Amino acid sequence: MPLLLPEVDKYLPTESGEPPLGRAEDWKYQDQYEYELSTMPGWAGSSWYWFRYMDPKNKTQFASEEAVAYWKAVDLYIGGSEHATGHLLYSRFWNKFLKDIGYHNEEEPFKKLINQGMIQGRSNFVYRILDEEGRGTNKFVSLGLKNAYPTIPLHVDVNIVHNDVLDLEKFKSFRPDFANAEFILENGKYICGTEVEKMSKSKFNVVNPDDIISQYGADTLRLYEMFLGPLEQAKPWNTNGIEGVYKFLRKVWRLFHDADGNFQVSDEEPSKAEYKALHKIIKKVEDDIERFSFNTSVSAFMICVNELTDLKCNKRKILQDLIICLEPYAPHITEELWSLLGNEPGTISYAPYPVFNPDYLVESEFAYPVSINGKMRMNLPLALDLDQKAVEAILMENQDVQKYLDGKPVKKIIFVKGKIINIVI
Repeated sequence: MPLLLPEVDKYLPTESGEPPLGRAEDWKYQDQYEYELSTMPGWAGSSWYWFRYMDPKNKTQFASEEAVAYWKAVDLYIGGSEHATGHLLYSRFWNKFLKDIGYHNEEEPFKKLINQGMIQGRSNFVYRILDEEGRGTNKFVSLGLKNAYPTIPLHVDVNIVHNDVLDLEKFKSFRPDFANAEFILENGKYICGTEVEKMSKSKFNVVNPDDIISQYGADTLRLYEMFLGPLEQAKPWNTNGIEGVYKFLRKVWRLFHDADGNFQVSDEEPSKAEYKALHKIIKKVEDDIERFSFNTSVSAFMICVNELTDLKCNKRKILQDLIICLEPYAPHITEELWSLLGNEPGTISYAPYPVFNPDYLVESEFAYPVSINGKMRMNLPLALDLDQKAVEAILMENQDVQKYLDGKPVKKIIFVKGKIINIVI
């Protein structure tokens, strides 16, 4: 080994049932011994490939002892559950065999295994009206009216349905026998039925990623796939929900631009509220990535961007760290914004992850709900280090509080730090 394979006239079994190598003429070892014609199956090589990755240019060993000792077992294997009776099974066999003959010391090939959930399809249905003999007619009734007729559900291409509303003209082109279809509509629309099923061409519920990217962009598709739910769980795809993620990315873009679309970022020092919003997302993403909890990170990004939008934040110190956190999830828009901030293009993925500072999350102020005789009247922001006497003094000087007291004497003030204020009159 290695053995140079012979030329054959075609890669098909011979007429007598031998493998394709049986077609080779005069192919023998030392011109006298027949070779084994049934070679190892493809999975034989794929069952130990990670060792070769450790030392791919080694021409004398599959991997040197030094490389094997350094890299050891694979840290993370992500694959479908169907691999359990295929690649994973064979990989464990080869790993244990190579260990037994002294090539390495790892008992298992993979330290951590994650089986990602399947993305399921969301099917749409039209309802064909049946005649008195139970045969299908060329008339279709909308979902909300179907109980008034004998019907049979038919799968319809999800790509001609938008927010469960059927495109009637495209439906007529869907199949030749639908060209003259008639419809019973509700409020002028044909509403389709839905069901979550496995994605399949036969169910017409396959969504082409290229079409999604063309309409919304690759970052939207990436984020929405992660936003659908936990990595390990099966999740139904619903194109109707992708608009929310698309709007989120547009909000991110607007943080860096003014109302006229001009790039506008300030070098001013951020406020405490802006630092707090940033460091919450730094900590959340850092923890979530370690747990492979990508869907909760996307939710946290949405909350963070909403907070920064409300604060009208366009501070460079905040926005630059924000897009570093967002880059693994939406690499294209963050790379563009990174360049607009004056950084060298193509370098955001090498930028160090922002360091979390817990001091920014320490609450120094609380919006106390102020009640008069148990009835909530207002919220009053106060420093959390104030004692009861200081709070009482502030209450007595507050004009809004005095308006609710209406000149009546105060009998008692109930103050629970960090929770409530109740004034009894």
